[in-house]
Amino acid sequence: MISVENREKYMLLVFGLIVLGSALDISTDVTHGASLEHVIKESVLLLLSFMAVVWLVWGLRSQQHEIKLLKSSLLEAKKLGADNLKQPQKYVLDARKKLGDVIHQQFDEWELSRSEQDVGWLLLKGLSLKEIASIRETLEKTVRQQASAIYKKAGINGRHEFSAWFIEDIL
Repeated sequence: MISVENREKYMLLVFGLIVLGSALDISTDVTHGASLEHVIKESVLLLLSFMAVVWLVWGLRSQQHEIKLLKSSLLEAKKLGADNLKQPQKYVLDARKKLGDVIHQQFDEWELSRSEQDVGWLLLKGLSLKEIASIRETLEKTVRQQASAIYKKAGINGRHEFSAWFIEDIL
């Protein structure tokens, strides 16, 4: 499967080739005496293709910047969490491990695929579908489909019921 970033790079390459081809075609047409109407039509195509290239480059840069900021924020949050929080007591660590084991066992009983399990863990951690797609380097649509498959296999109606399934009786 092609990641969102790679898909946009391929689109950028295609539009770049269209721009290059259009520019070469226009210069050839002008030297061979093509009609003004023909040159104008091809120039419009060239302009639209060039605008698409600029738009894709801007989008890729924005995505890369956003990913960089998210990673930086995550590292900072981990650092602050490690610096400001004292280590949990053994009983808390034991409870976390037991809950993790229960969740893993339930995922196996629901026969979730490895990808669905990964998405399930990230959903339980509270990440949005967009954030999960970014982390997993896939389309948000794919994550949405995987989440729907999880809910269907679990026999529940959505994200809130999914989380509640594991913690409802604990609280």
